[in-house]
Amino acid sequence: MNAPLYDLMSSLQHARPELLLAAFALLAAVIGAWGGQRVFGLLSLLGVIVLAGAGALAYAFSPVAPATIFQGAMVVDGVGVFAKVLIALSAAATLALGADHFTRANDKRFEYPVLIVLAVLGMFVMVSAQDLISLYVGVELQSLSAYVLAAWRRDDAHSSEAGLKYFVLSAISSGLLLFGSSFVYGFTGSIHFDAIAAAVDEGAGGIGLIFGLVLMLCALGFKMSAAPFHMWTPDVYEGAPTPVTAFFAAAPKVAAVALMARVLYEPFGGMEDQWRQVLVALAAISMVWGSVAALLQTNLKRLMAYSSIGNMGYALMGLASGPEHGPASALLYLALYLPANVGIFALILAMRRDGAPAETVADLAGLAQRRAWMAALFTMLLFSIAGIPPFAGFMGKLVVFTAAVDAGLVWLAVLGGIAAVISAAYYLRLLASIWFAAPAPALQRASSTVAITATVAAALTFPVLVLALGAMQRWAETAARMWF
Repeated sequence: MNAPLYDLMSSLQHARPELLLAAFALLAAVIGAWGGQRVFGLLSLLGVIVLAGAGALAYAFSPVAPATIFQGAMVVDGVGVFAKVLIALSAAATLALGADHFTRANDKRFEYPVLIVLAVLGMFVMVSAQDLISLYVGVELQSLSAYVLAAWRRDDAHSSEAGLKYFVLSAISSGLLLFGSSFVYGFTGSIHFDAIAAAVDEGAGGIGLIFGLVLMLCALGFKMSAAPFHMWTPDVYEGAPTPVTAFFAAAPKVAAVALMARVLYEPFGGMEDQWRQVLVALAAISMVWGSVAALLQTNLKRLMAYSSIGNMGYALMGLASGPEHGPASALLYLALYLPANVGIFALILAMRRDGAPAETVADLAGLAQRRAWMAALFTMLLFSIAGIPPFAGFMGKLVVFTAAVDAGLVWLAVLGGIAAVISAAYYLRLLASIWFAAPAPALQRASSTVAITATVAAALTFPVLVLALGAMQRWAETAARMWF
């Protein structure tokens, strides 16, 4: 067997999750074109199963040592597996929420599960990228699917505006990514991460290489909605359907952070002194702006948009802490943060009155008197995101703060603590409205899918992930040490 064919056969064995997602997307597109909205429920159910199966395959066939595939274009390693499991599970949960929501809203279109799965396929490529081409292909596959999802309600002006803003601004970030990649290629002579790393170690590139790296960091900052590249986030979160917003707030964040870790610590590991300054600035601005700007929000989805900006700042603070703790702390933080995020959007999805969404802070008034179970779940999930002990979110913040202090970034950890205190103000404002305000008109009954998702998310924030913290931390650290 010749070398290229052997490499292909070996690569296919390691790419089982990606092949499963691609096969489902192609088959579902054909079935959907034939069956239309009649097969929406079937394709959505199969999509949830396929996403969960892709995560299970990634974990089950995790290699004991990094395995490069497709002639060095991608790698299968611990960091990729950790990120893929988080992406697959969060995407499966949001797909289930979306299937339930669009069925109840009589807006069943088979493209929804297809686009979700294609976006996840792009994210899987992102977190396994080993050259500039596969990096860009993964980012664009995820982004193209996200453009359509953001503008899902074509007859709604807010949704169309969200899709257009996301498309235009994301196109600019894609241009920055390509421009930066061209600088990197021009000054190192290669698109492969290992060759770029060798050129960096030899001192090649100089200021041109730094310029290319900064452009790439700006583009990746946009993808994870880190300030000051966050301008699309509040409008897109508000205008997109709530299940789509839940998806944007979960899986793409993991993919962007994992990709940034891979780009910084692999090809540009020898330039840590240069890129750490950019990363620290992004983290500081994101934490402060996400905390302060959310204080003025009255729409729950816009408030959660600024909350996600702040939380990306905490992840970036962990990532800036150096190779010993940085990637592991950032990934662990996201693992502890995601369940509460998905759970809150599930509860926002349950807030409907007379068939219309009720998405303002005022609509939460007196919820404890109308829906005690929703009020209790909101309380647990908001406490977790705010970082209040003993919930999982507190453990996540503690991990990244510890990593920052150990790396000598004490001032950044102090700034993060101040931002966390400020952000607690708007979380407590929500809780005060839920428990102590005069009751607003009653909400419609929530569906079983929404109730189960929110309940599972709350159980994960406490006590499941708290009790499993040691195992999760060992997994994240082992995954990071395998490659970085």
